[in-house]
Amino acid sequence: MSQDELSRKRCRHAGALAAVLAVGVAGVAWTGCGGGGDNGEAQKGIEKGVEEAEKGLEKGKKEAEEGLRKAREEAKKGGEKGKKEAQRGIEKGVKEAEKGVEKGVEEAEKGLEEAEGYSP
Repeated sequence: MSQDELSRKRCRHAGALAAVLAVGVAGVAWTGCGGGGDNGEAQKGIEKGVEEAEKGLEKGKKEAEEGLRKAREEAKKGGEKGKKEAQRGIEKGVKEAEKGVEKGVEEAEKGLEEAEGYSP
């Protein structure tokens, strides 16, 4: 799994966690925590829970964006490195091919000289 996919997955999980927290806080406030508590306290609890969930979501989003940025930088560096290695490989291949051609020409010239020696 790539870094980009992991970042997206974390962001989705952060959003789901925030939603679950908000629903849980709302459920607790709705039931009044089993007691005859004040509606104002319940409302404050809901607001605090939602606020915490939003902070968590924002933090998760920032972390996902940072992870994505880093993954893009690494991919770019990797692409540049790969390009350089490929260029070196091409250059090496060209040199080897040139050596092979030179050797082939030498062999051909030797063969021609030998053939001329056998000619009447």
